[in-house]
Amino acid sequence: MKDGLIKIACATPLLHVADCEYNTMQIIAQAKEASYNGAKIVVFPELCITGYTCGDLFLQETLLNGAKAALCHILQETIQLSTILIVGLPYAYQNALYNCAAVCYQGKILGMVPKQNLPNYGEFYEMRHFTPGKDAAELKNSFATLYNGKEKMTFPFGAKQIFSCMELPEFTFGVEICEDVWVGDTPSIRMAQMGATLIVNLSCSDEIIGKEDYRRTILQAKSGSLLCAYAYADAGFGESTQDMVFAGHNLIVENGAIVAESQLFSHGILYGVIDVQKLQGERRRSNTFDATFSTENISKVSFTMPLAQTILTKQINPAPFVPNKNTELSKRCERILTLQATGLATRLKHINCKTAVVGLSGGLDSTLALIVMVHAFRICGMNSSGIIAVTMPCFGTTDRTYQNACRLAKAYGATLREIPIQNSVRQHFQDIGHNESIHDVTYENAQARERTQVLMDIANQTSGIVIGTGDLSELALGWATYNGDHMSMYAVNASIPKTLVRYLVAYEASHTETALSSVLRDVLDTPVSPELLPPKEDGSIAQKTEDIVGPYALHDFFLYYILRFGFSPHKIYRLAQSAFAGTYDKTIILKWLKKFYWRFFSQQFKRSCLPDAPKVGSITLSPRGDWRMPSDACISLWQKELDTLS
Repeated sequence: MKDGLIKIACATPLLHVADCEYNTMQIIAQAKEASYNGAKIVVFPELCITGYTCGDLFLQETLLNGAKAALCHILQETIQLSTILIVGLPYAYQNALYNCAAVCYQGKILGMVPKQNLPNYGEFYEMRHFTPGKDAAELKNSFATLYNGKEKMTFPFGAKQIFSCMELPEFTFGVEICEDVWVGDTPSIRMAQMGATLIVNLSCSDEIIGKEDYRRTILQAKSGSLLCAYAYADAGFGESTQDMVFAGHNLIVENGAIVAESQLFSHGILYGVIDVQKLQGERRRSNTFDATFSTENISKVSFTMPLAQTILTKQINPAPFVPNKNTELSKRCERILTLQATGLATRLKHINCKTAVVGLSGGLDSTLALIVMVHAFRICGMNSSGIIAVTMPCFGTTDRTYQNACRLAKAYGATLREIPIQNSVRQHFQDIGHNESIHDVTYENAQARERTQVLMDIANQTSGIVIGTGDLSELALGWATYNGDHMSMYAVNASIPKTLVRYLVAYEASHTETALSSVLRDVLDTPVSPELLPPKEDGSIAQKTEDIVGPYALHDFFLYYILRFGFSPHKIYRLAQSAFAGTYDKTIILKWLKKFYWRFFSQQFKRSCLPDAPKVGSITLSPRGDWRMPSDACISLWQKELDTLS
C-alpha cells in the first residue's frame, strides 16, 4: 500500500447451490490464501454465500438464516486478516429482502450495500425475490444488525456508501453488484465523484456468445471515463446450469487498461496491483472530472489499515512510451508518423510553402524528421525534391554518418546540399578569440549554431521553413544548443521520446525497399552523438551522448512518471528498480535520476521558447500547452527527497 500501490484480488470459489456451509468453507479458504499472498481487498461473486441460482429458495427462512450464520462464521475465521473481504448474500432488512454485498474487515462489518438495479428479463427474475437497493439508498443514518451468538453487531446499510482508508485516503472504494454496471446511470458515477478510486463489482453474469467481449469493453470504458480501477468478480463452477452457464470471468481494470483477466470457465483467485495515487493524480490533472456530486445522504465509512510495502509481482514496463505487443506497436508507429506528417502538411499548406529544409546528420532524430517530411510531402501531393536535405560536415563528422546522410537524401528523392562549415566556424573562433584546440562548450556550440544559421538562410533563400529534429528526451534534459539545434520553424519530433524514435525509424525500415531499409538499419545501429568533438583515430564516433547524460531508457522512464502522473522521486526510484532489474543496479538508477532532476530544472529556459510542434502523445513540453514551468523554479524540495534515497 505504500506509494499508493495496492494488491487486489477477485475470487471465484467452487460452490454448491444453497449449501451455505460448503460455500463458506470455500470463501474462507480463498480469503486466507489471498491475504497470505498480500491482497488488501478480496472481492467475491454476487450471492456467493448461497449461490445466485437459488430461485424461490431465497424466500425460505432456513436459507436466509443459513446465510447470516455463514457470514458470522466468515467474520470469525478472518478476524486476524489485514484484508477487506466483500461477499455476496441475501439479507432481510426492514421487511424487505435485498441482494447485498457485505464489506467485512477483521471480524467486523464495515457496511452492507444492496444491489440497486435488478434485472427482470430473460432468465433473470430478481424482482421476484429482491427489492431494489435504490429504495434503501434514500434512507438516512440507516443501520442494520446481525447477532453472531455472542454479541449484536450494528453496521451501516444502504447503497450510498463509500469506504475509505484513513492512512491512505486515495484508497477509497465503492461497491456495485452485477447489473449496476450495465445500466446507463451506474452507481459508480456517484461513487467516483465522492472520491472512490476503486469500484468493486460482485457479479453472477451468465456466459453467452459475445458477452465476454462486451463485458470487457464495458469495464474498460467505465474505468476510463471515471479515472478509476474496477475489480469484477464473477460466479463460475457450481452455479446451476439449469438455464444458464457461468464462466467465472474475473477482470481487474485500471483507467481503461486491463491489469489482469482470468480465463473463461475457470475458478480460483485473480490478482492485480493498482495504483490509487496515479488515479488520483489523473483526476487532478483532468479538469473535466466532475467531483461536484452532492454528499447529502452519503455515508463515508472509514477504516484503518497499516501501510505495508506491496510486492510488485508484475513486471513494470521499462519503456512506458512504447506499446508491449508487436501488433499494437506497428499500428502505433503508423499512427504517430501520420500525426507528425499531417501536422507538417497542414503547416506547409497554410503558409503555401513549396520547400522544407532539414539538417541531415545521419543520426536518428534527423532521419526521423526526414521520414516525416517525405510523408508530409506525399499528403500535400508535392514532389520530394522540394525537401532540401543539408549535410554540414565539421570537426566531429564521421564518414559513417556522412555517407548515411547522403544515401538517405538520395533514396528519398530529396535535394541534397553539402555545405562544409569548418572554415566558417574557424573564422568565428578567430572573431571571438577562441582557441580551436580547447574543446569546451564554446567549441561545440559554435558548430551547432553555425549549422542553424545555414539552415535558416537556406530556408529564406528557397522560400521554405526549417524543420526541427530534436526529440522530447533531449528537451527534457536540455540536451540542445540554445538558438542552435534548439530552434527551428516547425519541430516535428518535439513530442517523440528517444526510445520511441528508434521504433519509428525501425517501422519505416520494415516498410520500404531493401536498399533504403539497409541505410535506415545502419542509422539505428549508429551510437547517438551530436558529433561535435573530433572522431577517434580509427574514425569512429568519440562523443557518445548516453555516456554524458545517461541512458535514454532510464531518462524516458523518469520523464513519463514525472510528467504524466507527478510521482515523487521516491516512487519513481522504486518503480525503476523493478522495471530495470537485471539491467541497471539501483546505484546507477539513482545516479541518473539525480542527474535527470538537475537537468530538468536547470534547463527549463530552453523549453520556454520552443517552436511550434505537433502533439502526438499524452506528454509534451510545449510552453503553450502541457508544460508551463517558470525557468527559475527551485529544485530544493525534490533534491531533499533525492538525498534520502539509497
